[in-house]
Amino acid sequence: MITYLRSNITDNSKGRNVASSGKDGFWLYDLKVETVLDGRAPVCRHIEGESFRVEGEALVFEAGQRVSMYALAALLPLLPAKQRETSAHDWMTTDAEIACPDPHCGGRFRVTRQGRRWFGHAETTGLPDARETPYWQKEGGQ
Repeated sequence: MITYLRSNITDNSKGRNVASSGKDGFWLYDLKVETVLDGRAPVCRHIEGESFRVEGEALVFEAGQRVSMYALAALLPLLPAKQRETSAHDWMTTDAEIACPDPHCGGRFRVTRQGRRWFGHAETTGLPDARETPYWQKEGGQ
């Protein structure tokens, strides 16, 4: 089940989600990144069940949750791709676990898509002639 996190969102009859304002924009999935173990001993600091969320461009950690910076360095290039809409047959859609970069480590990261957020192009672009107030500075923005 997908949760929509902006009030200006509607669902048309074709199953595509659009912003009712009609402005140009795009969807990004929120992600949950959770540490799991594959049965081998973890070499790095991987505590099963620790997690963080990706909401738009933000990494959100609950109090006390941690992740190895080396593992995070391996995860970061994949997270923006995982946020985007992809084909049902694309490995980015079907594969949910990313291995720790240490080949001897049993740590893995399960990345699951959660709700989706609508981002207006003018709220996120750096192009001077297309710019509006950034989404995170608007009322209710996060």
